[in-house]
Amino acid sequence: MSAADAARLGTGLAFVVVPLVFVFAFATHPGLLRPRVLRPEELIDRSRGRRLLHAGHGLVTLNAGLMIVVALYLGSVVTSHGASWAGLVGTVLAVLGTVCLAADKGALCLTMSALEGLSDDEFAAARPALSAIFAKKGWLWLLWGIVLIPLGFAVLAIAALASGATSPWVAILLLVGVLFIGFPDGAEIVNLGAAITMAAGLVPFGLSLMIQ
Repeated sequence: MSAADAARLGTGLAFVVVPLVFVFAFATHPGLLRPRVLRPEELIDRSRGRRLLHAGHGLVTLNAGLMIVVALYLGSVVTSHGASWAGLVGTVLAVLGTVCLAADKGALCLTMSALEGLSDDEFAAARPALSAIFAKKGWLWLLWGIVLIPLGFAVLAIAALASGATSPWVAILLLVGVLFIGFPDGAEIVNLGAAITMAAGLVPFGLSLMIQ
């Protein structure tokens, strides 16, 4: 196998894995059928003792690397089809947002998994610190950069649709998915639907790359 073939297979696998990880991660959230906006304190309570939820968040953290692969490939494809500015802007926004996503999962979600061994009294003593973290105090405001993810991938999807860089259905399903995948914590049923929509477009696209 040549290096080019390995890169093609790896890129195709990234397109397959990225949306499926999101499907799994959102499906592990409790209260899917009771969508509501959760306050920081409620997010802390919801994370307590949820080992499957922590596993999903861990996978999303690792998934960030594959998301960058997807963004770079889409950017190169739309650029090669004449949408060079859209490719550049969309890629930059998507990559920056993905970096913030990895930081978000590390700061908020993986931190909660580290506290699973604490007693109830020890956990109660840690709540003020956790409240500051979940309220994104200090430099944690940078985590709001995750809003760049739907913006960046939406630019790439629109450019792919307009330039014919991908099948229209791939671009449309990606666009619909990324626009709805950023719903606030507590409305994961919407995020899950968005992830499934993305998977419907990206998984076949990734498989087609792998079997070329």
